[in-house]
Formats: sequence, structure tokens, C-alpha cells
Amino acid sequence: MIPRLVFFSSTLRSATPQSSITRFTVRPAPSPLLHRRLHLLQKSTSSQSSSVHLKSTRTTLTTSSSVSSMAAEKARAPPAVPPPTPPITKFKIGLCQLKVTADKERNILHARTAIEEAAEKGAKLVVLPEIWNSPYSNDSFPVYAEDIDAGFDASPSTAMLSEISRLLNITIIGGSIPERSGDKLYNTCCIFGPDGELKAKHRKIHLFDIDIPGKITFKESETLTAGETPTTVDTEVGRIGIGICYDIRFQELAMLYAARGAQLICYPGAFNMTTGPLHWELLQRARAVDNQLYVATCSPARDAGAGYVAWGHSTLVGPFGEVLATTEHDEAIIISEIDYSQIELRRTNLPLEKQRRGDLYQLVDVQRSNSQ
Repeated sequence: MIPRLVFFSSTLRSATPQSSITRFTVRPAPSPLLHRRLHLLQKSTSSQSSSVHLKSTRTTLTTSSSVSSMAAEKARAPPAVPPPTPPITKFKIGLCQLKVTADKERNILHARTAIEEAAEKGAKLVVLPEIWNSPYSNDSFPVYAEDIDAGFDASPSTAMLSEISRLLNITIIGGSIPERSGDKLYNTCCIFGPDGELKAKHRKIHLFDIDIPGKITFKESETLTAGETPTTVDTEVGRIGIGICYDIRFQELAMLYAARGAQLICYPGAFNMTTGPLHWELLQRARAVDNQLYVATCSPARDAGAGYVAWGHSTLVGPFGEVLATTEHDEAIIISEIDYSQIELRRTNLPLEKQRRGDLYQLVDVQRSNSQ
């Protein structure tokens, strides 16, 4: 049989740019059997190459996922605590935005009435404002301060909170009041359970010392002492982190609460007319969306004639940064719903906890680290 011939052309360029020589090389064409064997060999080689590439890709992805998982675990030191499952995971919260006067007895009675109204509307958790039993001023703090540790006889404000929480079978985040302890004064929030027992006490950690020329100057440190302990408390309605007003500006505290398993952070606060319009809602939404949990704030109502004028706008923010309920600056009782299943949903949608780079940065919980 005479073999078939095929032509392969190649071009050789001479040293002279204007000319080129085309050379034709004559080679025998492969036989059909040889062609078939070559095709099968190429297919086998290609298949093996694809298999090796796939295995390499899977190994790379597995290694990358493993490294990412290990990095996420190191992002919290000690590691993050999973949120507990509370007895109630879906409930109504009441935020009582109250007008505060110079009459302490009236303030206490007024707060009690507001709590009763919130409970009548179905609230299982009620939050009061920052410094609700006293005018907000350095001159007033020593005068209105109560010795909480000395018992209810020495602290009529907390005595009322204990009694009403027990009677209404609700949990109360008691805003804050000036607290006297020895020769020191604190800005303190008390948390009471449905049994009327004091479950926790948070002393404001970051004192409000601010100086914006021509706008506002206030220095809590002139009379108050800073608290030393972040506060999370397990309640009938979940694990709650507590901050007071200026505490909201420090994102590390909110991150710490999230790492301790908090599902909700409550910030009784009294932002002013300078920083309120710019930062109040912004900070709440930032703390909520960064940590994928609920944030609730409660402010005093605005009193234009007071020495310190509050911005108001008490608000509940959801774990996706959405404003669920808010109000303006007048007295109001806000009722809204919290559903902790939304936290899991948002953390599944955006798995930030699994994506943190613990190999590059860490949040260290000093209190928990020292206790280990």
C-alpha cells in the first residue's frame, strides 16, 4: 500500500528583511490504526491530567478551608462562647422614653407607671433611660445618688424596680441611676429578673468626657468613677450585654459581648443635641450589624429647658442593622418584637465568625483570660 502524503509548511526568514524562503517538508501521514492509538493516548493523558488537577484543586480548597477555620478560632481569645437557648426566644421589648424632672419621688412613680404600661402591652423585657431618677448634671449626681448595696431602704429607685419586676413577672434593664459606694460615685445600671432579684449591676465603663468648642463640654469624671467590669447577664429573655451611653462608642466592648454569647446589647443612653443627630442611630446600627445581634437603646425624653438636653430617639435595631422601631424626642413607650432566630439566619447569610482572620488580628477578653 502506498502511504499517503501530507504537507507541513514552515517559513525561514533570511537575513535580508525583504526576502523569505518557504520550505515544504514531506512526511508520511499516520495510518488509521496509528491515528486511533494516538487519539486514545492523548485522551488518557488528558484524563489523567484533569484528575491530577482536580485532586490538586480539592487539596488546595480543603487546606484553605482548614486554614480559614483555624484562623477564625484564633480570632477570639479565649474562643467565643456559643449563645445559650433562653426560655423565651421570641418576645416583646418595651423602651420607656421618660421625661426626667428634679423631683426624685415623681421620677420613680413615673417610671413605675411606664413599666406597667409596657407590660400591659405585652413586653417581657422593659428598658429604662440613663439617669432616669435625677437631672443629668455633675451637681445632681451626689445629691440623688443611692447606696444600692446597702439594700432597698437606702435605694428607693431599685426597690421599686425589684417590686414591679416581681409583680409583673418581667425582666427589667433599669436604665441607670447615680450610685454611691463608699466615697465614690458611679453611673450604674441594675438588672432585675421576674422574681424581683437583682441579677447584675453594670457600672459605666467609659466616662463621658467631651469638649466640642461652641457646642458642648461635659466631664463625668469630675464626679463619677469609671466601672471596671464588662457585664453580661443571663435572663429569661436571653443573654444580654449592658453598656451605658458613651460605652456604645467603643466597638471592642460590643465585640467582647458577642464573643461571650450575648444575643442583645442594651444601652441606656442620653446623647445630646450635638452628637445625637450625627452618631446615635449610626452607632447603634454599627454595633448591631458588626456583631450580628440585637441592640436596644433607651433615652430620656427631651427637655429643652434642662441644663443637659437629650436627643431622645430610643431605638431597637436588628442583627442585619435594620431599625425595627424608634421614636422622636417626646415621651413614648416603644413596643417591638425580638426574635432570636433572626440572629442565626443572619449569621448563616453572612458567616463572619467563620471568616475572621485570627492569624492577623485578635480580640482578647482580658477578664476571661485571667480567670483561666
